[in-house]
Amino acid sequence: MASCTFADSPAPRHQSPQFSEGKFRNPVPMFKQSAADLIGITWTFLTAKNKNTVPSGVIPVQALTRAQLLAAPDNTLFRLGHSTLLLKLDNAFYLTDPVFSKRASPVQWAGPARFHQPPISIDELPPLKAVILSHDHYDHLDHASILALAAKTEQFLTPLGVGERLVNWGIDAAKVSQLDWWQERKVGNVRMVATPAQHFSGRGVTDGNSTLWASWVFQHKDLRVFFSGDTGYFDGFKAIGEKFGPFDVAMLETGAYDKQWPDVHMQPEETLQAFLDLKGKWLMPVHNGTFDLGLHPWHEPFDRIAALATARGVPLTTPEMGQALDLKAPAPGKAWWKRVDPTPG
Repeated sequence: MASCTFADSPAPRHQSPQFSEGKFRNPVPMFKQSAADLIGITWTFLTAKNKNTVPSGVIPVQALTRAQLLAAPDNTLFRLGHSTLLLKLDNAFYLTDPVFSKRASPVQWAGPARFHQPPISIDELPPLKAVILSHDHYDHLDHASILALAAKTEQFLTPLGVGERLVNWGIDAAKVSQLDWWQERKVGNVRMVATPAQHFSGRGVTDGNSTLWASWVFQHKDLRVFFSGDTGYFDGFKAIGEKFGPFDVAMLETGAYDKQWPDVHMQPEETLQAFLDLKGKWLMPVHNGTFDLGLHPWHEPFDRIAALATARGVPLTTPEMGQALDLKAPAPGKAWWKRVDPTPG
């Protein structure tokens, strides 16, 4: 099924099976927190967070140049931070959820600050075939980064409604394609499919779930890669695995989880199960190592998923920020996070 563009579908959300009674919704109703729950979570964030949610040492970053990227072989991935991934496929570049700003926040004077600088600046990036967005939260959709990327980006692929935000920010509507779940678009010779996720959306107090969220499948020749965006664990992983697996590499959210918000982010055990459902060959944990968005120690997602993968014999790749990863033959990577804090807790 093809994607929706602004030219052929000015209001595609109303045609979506995911849209009901003015909002996008998950197929299975999610746990609804009470006002008291939300107050309690906010109080914990303000007064009782684990002291190790921010690293005390330096996150290792391998700096990149445009020349290095242009010289890199096809089927190479570079992790730039959090859920920002640069893929080189068919001699072109594809970028997911670009966040290059100092903070994942509506303002740059407050909110979660980066643990590390991006391995490369937006100015130094080569031209991009496409920017692919999973949803509109601030740690995935960064206004300043989108505007800075506009001139060098050929296409923006978004879930339904997110593209409208981009156009409202001044992005050329002809560059924007909005996709519902299971819709696809081919950019260059790369097939990209918006697949289901279990999450929510919104950038303010009044726009909750007015835009859709999605995971993504990348396919080029015999390479298949999965990018989860943000999601809780749900049966959609099995459907995606049956339809598009096996995946050479599955980049799966592993971080900012908590029992107080069980539906929208996966515990590491759920990340591992999602990987198995997807029929993945290599697991790459993302959504970690860049921003303080949870209550757990910053390194805990790496520790837990590494232990789980070892116990189940699952191949795990954990590249440093900026380190090249061969998507057809990934390297396991070193436990770089263990070297960051002198005495991690």
